[in-house]
Amino acid sequence: MGNAMRVVIAFIPSDRCQRFLVGDLKEMPLDRTLDLSSRQLRRLPVAACVFDELVKLYLSDNNLGSLPAEVQGLKKLQLLALDFNCLEDLPAAVCRLPQLGTLYLGNNRLYHLPRELRELKELSTLWLETNCFTVFPKVVCELSNLKTLHLGYNQIRSLPDELRQLEELRSIWLAGNQLTEFPPVLLDMHLLAVIDVDRNKIRYFPPLTHLQGLKLVIYDHNPCVNAPAVAEGVRRVGRWADSADDDVVDESSKAASETAAEDVEVNPEEQRNI
Repeated sequence: MGNAMRVVIAFIPSDRCQRFLVGDLKEMPLDRTLDLSSRQLRRLPVAACVFDELVKLYLSDNNLGSLPAEVQGLKKLQLLALDFNCLEDLPAAVCRLPQLGTLYLGNNRLYHLPRELRELKELSTLWLETNCFTVFPKVVCELSNLKTLHLGYNQIRSLPDELRQLEELRSIWLAGNQLTEFPPVLLDMHLLAVIDVDRNKIRYFPPLTHLQGLKLVIYDHNPCVNAPAVAEGVRRVGRWADSADDDVVDESSKAASETAAEDVEVNPEEQRNI
């Protein structure tokens, strides 16, 4: 079906037309993965929720503003992709998926998260980039198993002290926010491997030499007067990154920013949108 036809059918509210967009959903996919991305869906047909053995559900790049309550019946779901939709609120059904480990919510219209999110005890990867957050959503600090957090390209100005509760967190991506100082709470998180504060408003970087787990720090495109001091073997991406003398500007660091993330071992599934 052509894209133009999909667009026309997407605006017809009948269940029949919405089912036409997703095709025949009568059999469980053999790989327990259902990909309904880029179907111009305005709502998810309940027929997509009957496969209670599903492990991965991709709903990216649609026009979804909500999900049916029946989604909570997907008790074995481990990955849910809802990025590039029209969500202003996180659907309540998502918070009732006990095995969910990876949740993509980037490129929506979210500005807050419900308290029920803390019920996702297995969540290890959370994408919230390119939304409408002006304040860090504190409920994230209750996700005790969280290892990777993407919050880039919002309007966040600071991080809460409660973030240090996330003892499993290994990478935090905060590019394109409104940070005016390096978040003090990150100085207490010794096991962080990746810190990305690219494209903020940070003028001064404190030493990061004591962060034992650090492998990569990205601090480019900040109005900083110094590069962050790091331990031997830690990769820096930004002004003066390759120079021992912070008074010397090394323009080659710009090119390094394109490949630096590849030097850190991160699950390719997690980094699919970088």
